[in-house]
Parts: sequence; structure tokens; C-alpha cells
Amino acid sequence: MEYWLPILWFCVIGFGVLMYVLLDGFVLGLGILAPFAEDEKQLDHMMNTAAPIWDGNETWLVLGGAGLLAAFPKAYALILSALYLPVLLMLIALVFRGVAFEFRFKAHRAKRLWGAAFALGSLFAAFAQGLILGAIVEGMPLADGKYAGGAFGWFSPFSMLTGVALVFGYALLGSTWLILKTEGAMQRVARTLARPLVLVVVAFMGLVSAWLPFLDSRLMARWFEDGNFWWLSPIPLLALGNALWLWRATLRSDRDATPFLLTLSFFGLGFAGLVLGIWPYLVPPALTLWQAASPPSSQIFVLAGLVVLLPAILGYTYWSYSVFRGKIAADAGYH
Repeated sequence: MEYWLPILWFCVIGFGVLMYVLLDGFVLGLGILAPFAEDEKQLDHMMNTAAPIWDGNETWLVLGGAGLLAAFPKAYALILSALYLPVLLMLIALVFRGVAFEFRFKAHRAKRLWGAAFALGSLFAAFAQGLILGAIVEGMPLADGKYAGGAFGWFSPFSMLTGVALVFGYALLGSTWLILKTEGAMQRVARTLARPLVLVVVAFMGLVSAWLPFLDSRLMARWFEDGNFWWLSPIPLLALGNALWLWRATLRSDRDATPFLLTLSFFGLGFAGLVLGIWPYLVPPALTLWQAASPPSSQIFVLAGLVVLLPAILGYTYWSYSVFRGKIAADAGYH
């Protein structure tokens, strides 16, 4: 029980984080791509594709954060101590993005201003999330189990790389979402943006993947000792095949859903590669799942609530996306 409970909670938290990245990622991508809209009406069209469902996506972020606090309080304390500046930036940017999303549809004279706020909030939220991811993967200086770095200990070339990479990744998600949900001029713009974004995101994925084993000797050993490379190698090979298929899908005008689905799977493979690369550390290079875990009684207590909460979130998510499935017309309104 003590061995398997942390693994179960790690899977739950990982699932929550991945769902947030996939579902809110394309909405952040719409904001990042907002400056490429040809006019205010086209930006209205972009935002209307996500208007009915965007504000439920943060539920997954709350689930991941609450699960981390309940199941791995040591890791939660370390991450918040080390990364409070990028976490604060992310939260402020998400609030700014949300306010701008709602206010822009009601504004008249300040509509362009709120459009810019939507774009900037999305950009900074995406970059901050990439910073957080890179800092966690790279590892944090610890002394007696406590964070030993300064306020800017998270700042490094690797975290900057992952920050920029996630911005482009979300932009790709946003462009393929528009291919799925729109037609005509908006879809042509989305396809034009998606093609170079595929190449940029694949290049960033390659850089991050190549850099990862060199961050720490234990991560290098994870990939290349004891024959591990052979059973880990299918992940990068699948990601490469996925990228080639995605590139071809963006070139075809008769495939609307395929680019978005392939982008989702590309993100999933990238997430799996990161998790396998740092396993079994929750906070590399020293804190494993079992060292960070709360007592089994605490994990079981919260797990009882999760049994009710998780199906409810999944059910609501499925219902909302199924109700608002299909193409969004250019003249569709949001009130």
C-alpha cells in the first residue's frame, strides 16, 4: 500500500496536469495567435470557438495543485518556495486573460485594448508554465530537505528554453483547433500558421529532449544505463512519426480534425517522455515520490473524495465539448 499509493497519486496529478495543458493550451494558443487576426471580427471568430468551454479548463489545474498538496506536501512546499515568482506570474496572467476574454465581448471603445490584454495574458501564462516545467525537470538545490536557492534559482537557459517552447506549442494547439472549428478565411489563416509552427515545435522538442539527459548524471543513467535506452526509445520514435504525420495533415485541406488530434498526441508523447526521463523523482534530483508522499491514511482519505470528483469533472468536460461540437460560424455570437 505504501508503495503503490504514491504511484497512483502521481498518475492522477499527471493526468490532471496533462488534461489542463491539452484543454486550456489551445485557448492560450488562441491568445498567442490573436495578433495574427486580420481584423477585430476575425479575432471575435477565434475567441468564439472557445467561448462556451474555456472557463471549465482551469478545473484540471486546480485538481493537479490540490492533489499535489494532499498527496505530496513536501514537494508542494518545495515547488512553491522555489517557484513563487513564476507561479505568481502565471496566476496573474490567467486572471488577466480571463477578464480580458469576458470584457472584450462587452466593450465598444476599448475592444482593441482588451484584445491586446487577452493576447498578453495568454503569452505570459504560457511562458510562465514553461518556466515552471523546466525548473522542476532541471531540479532544485536542496539542503536538509529544504529549498536552498534564491528567489531567481529557477532562472536558467533550460527553463527559458522550455518557456519559449511551450509558447510555440500552445500556438500550434490554437492553430489546429481553429482548423477543426472554423471554415473559409479563418481556417486558411490557421493552416498557414500551423505549418511553420509544426517545424518550430518539433525543433524545440528535439532540443529539450537532447538536453534532458545532460541535466544530471542520474537522468543520464536513467536513459542510457542497463539497457534503458531500448525500452525508452519508442517514445521519441513515436513522437517523430507523429510529427511527420502532423506536418502532412496540415498540408491537406480535406483533414480538419486530424491536425488537432495529432497535436494532442504529440503533446502527450512529449509529456510521457519527460515523466519517464525523470522517474522516480518528483522534484529532481533528490526527492522521489515516496520521500515526498504524505502518510498513507491521508492519501486514502483524499482518494475517497477523488472517486466522486474525478468522474464528475470528466463527465462535465465530455458533456460541454459534445454540446458545442461542430464548426463555429463567423457570425456566431457570444453573450
